[in-house]
Amino acid sequence: MRKNILFAAALLFSVSSQAQLLDIIKSTVKTKTGVDLDNPSKPKSSTTTTTTNTTTTATTKTSPVNLGNLTSTQISSGLKEALSLGVTDGVKKLALTDGFFKNEAVKILMPEKLRKIDTTLRSLGMGSLADEGVKLLNRAAEDAVTEAAPIFTKAITSMTITDAKNILLSSDNAATNYLQTKTQSQLFTAFQPKVKASLGKVGADTVWKNLISKYNTFTGQSVTTDLNEYVTTETINGVFKMVADKESGIRNTPAMRTTSILQKVFGAQDGK
Repeated sequence: MRKNILFAAALLFSVSSQAQLLDIIKSTVKTKTGVDLDNPSKPKSSTTTTTTNTTTTATTKTSPVNLGNLTSTQISSGLKEALSLGVTDGVKKLALTDGFFKNEAVKILMPEKLRKIDTTLRSLGMGSLADEGVKLLNRAAEDAVTEAAPIFTKAITSMTITDAKNILLSSDNAATNYLQTKTQSQLFTAFQPKVKASLGKVGADTVWKNLISKYNTFTGQSVTTDLNEYVTTETINGVFKMVADKESGIRNTPAMRTTSILQKVFGAQDGK
């Protein structure tokens, strides 16, 4: 009987030890592999979520000014009208006595090539002769510029504006710059005979021959210059300066938009 009890106790101890050992094994397996032997299933996959940061580069574009239903033809007409007004008003002002001579923005000065003549004459007490020479250059321009309006107007009306929208939305004198680029050469050719006639009319050519002759005599040098070319260029530049001022005024001052096409076209660019 006692032997049976001892055998049973030994058996129970053995079973208990095995159970403890099994628990240890299960715990170790679960720790190492993540597998639960009491509830076996496929181990959970270790999912690595890769987050891709997509950097979107936004290209910032300036929203174009809304020009409404304006066509290129309408814009071109508005630009040409502004230029024509600039020519008309500018020529009227420049053609007045002292229109060039007392307007510092467009006054024709002694040609750079001849400025040493001015210095020399003044040093010899002949400053009044030099002053008269400059005044007559401006008088010739004031006389000749009256012939400029139809020449400029023809150039404007025959000009094809290929990029009217961008010109409208550009700088305050963009249309004037475009006109000058496209027509400077033909304007010079058409206007030069007018200036030559005016130089003779006001006596500028005679006075300047006398000035240059005196200078050459006193200095022993031989100085020459083409006054016709110089005064023609400066007169044309003076007109363009007046046109640019007018264009800027129309762009920035609504009250100067005196016609419906000017109001429509330049009103559209106010928010640029």
